Amino acid sequence: MDTPNKPEKKVSDRYYYALAIRIAADFGVSIAVPALVAAYAGVKLDERFGTKPWILFILLALALTLTAVIIVKKANYYAKLYKKGE
Repeated sequence: MDTPNKPEKKVSDRYYYALAIRIAADFGVSIAVPALVAAYAGVKLDERFGTKPWILFILLALALTLTAVIIVKKANYYAKLYKKGE
């Protein structure tokens, strides 16, 4: 006895809109937090040690590098989620 083919379940646009908002928020936090922490710590450490602005520059460079690594990892993760929805 033949069973009728069930129609493929299609992911709604709502899934993609929610994913886009999640990505934007996650990337925003991933970019802002390391930069703000590095800036605050750099200013305070420069004041303490009298090295203005060198520690700030070093910490901002480290924050930029860390942010790039985090964004690449998250982009790969979200790419998998996007393809999963197709």
